[in-house]
Amino acid sequence: MKTTPAHFYTFTGNLLAERTLTFADWAPGCTQRARAESFQVGGKGINVSRMLRRLGERSRALCFAGGPSGLECTERLRSEGLDFQAFAADSPTRVGTVVRGGSQPETTFLGPDASPGAAAVRACADFIDAQDGGLLAICGSVPGWDDASFDPLRAALERWLGRGPLVADTYGPPLRWLVGRPLALVKINRLEFDGLFPQAERGGDLAGRLASRARSGPPRAWVITDGPGPVQLVDEAGRADALTPPRVREVSATGSGDVLLACLLQARWGRGLALKEAVEFALPYAAAHAAQTSLLPSAPAK
Repeated sequence: MKTTPAHFYTFTGNLLAERTLTFADWAPGCTQRARAESFQVGGKGINVSRMLRRLGERSRALCFAGGPSGLECTERLRSEGLDFQAFAADSPTRVGTVVRGGSQPETTFLGPDASPGAAAVRACADFIDAQDGGLLAICGSVPGWDDASFDPLRAALERWLGRGPLVADTYGPPLRWLVGRPLALVKINRLEFDGLFPQAERGGDLAGRLASRARSGPPRAWVITDGPGPVQLVDEAGRADALTPPRVREVSATGSGDVLLACLLQARWGRGLALKEAVEFALPYAAAHAAQTSLLPSAPAK
């Protein structure tokens, strides 16, 4: 039996217009010509919405887009058929370049972050307030979060908590604000979790610190990844567990966390599984993504 909500929303605060250049080989310090180029729209929430769609779930991606790079992103998302709502930002969408191929490790160069501006934030807050409910996931970095211009969005998220689950997969200022609220789930990595503690308390026993933080909630439910190491979790009832991801030959871990979150959301709130079962469902997909293989069925049963 499917549990509420029937609809997912993802929020991307830092959209990315990304080009990938593929070389037979390359080295720093000289001019070289790529053998292939591709364009893609990046951002954690965008990636989560894409994966939710592949899993057969309805999802709408919320994002800020500005300037020529933002226009290129929205045109690409439209051509993909992804359901999205873009709010016009004052600053151009950040750009990035991924360089891969040959003996060098894959390298990503990102342009500077920029706050979207007060009008875009207000439009996003108004959109969120207009929705009847569902699940909303706050994903990735949010430039300008601490600015007064984000007051309307923070207020809209407070109101959302009265209508549906709110999930965090973010870090820095938005994470520190969100973990003071009764979130349905926090899904972050160990480094991001450590950022919630004073410097002297970082790097200690992860399971113990997580159990202590969950007991002092909100939030009560947490999933903490640690690369290829065990995933630590605490569910809403305070039950703690550790699950080891499948062993794979990693090609690129980029985006694996987004796949994990999408599968978690679909399993926990789309299929009604308990949190431990949802993590067990999600881990093989995240591992397959890191290995650049696919385990995805055409349409999982609900």
